[in-house]
Amino acid sequence: MKKLLEFLCGLLAAAALFAIMALTFFDVLGRKFADTSITGSLEMTELLMVVVIFAALPLVSDRGEHVAFDSLDSYLPPWALRAQAVIVNALCAAVLLGLAWLMWRTGTQFMENGETTAQLKILKGPFLYGMSVLCGITGLVHLAHVATPPARLAEGEGVAL
Repeated sequence: MKKLLEFLCGLLAAAALFAIMALTFFDVLGRKFADTSITGSLEMTELLMVVVIFAALPLVSDRGEHVAFDSLDSYLPPWALRAQAVIVNALCAAVLLGLAWLMWRTGTQFMENGETTAQLKILKGPFLYGMSVLCGITGLVHLAHVATPPARLAEGEGVAL
């Protein structure tokens, strides 16, 4: 399951990042040589950034690669580090699962109202549904980490949860 998550989220984030790169490249070429830019390129870039960020979120959480203040970790006993990891992961899981629920609800409202982007008229609801699902997956990743003891790493490597 972990390999599938890594593959799918990695592929989604990579494809969106590549699309941003290609869009920017052709937009700059168009402005430079044809004196025109791609219509809606800013909107497409914004939507693709949402995909990159939310697709990478489960991967970052699973690997414990988010920003962490760990200056005091070497002074804490193992039981305190374990308690800290359980509390932090449980809190993150609760917040992300709650956020997933709110995003799903907002996505439903956007679909009912036909909410679209300003220039290209792309429906926003499907993007909110995607954000919701990816937040939910990230919440489940943190929930799974509640049962996983933190690993001790060398100085400067960060904390793996």
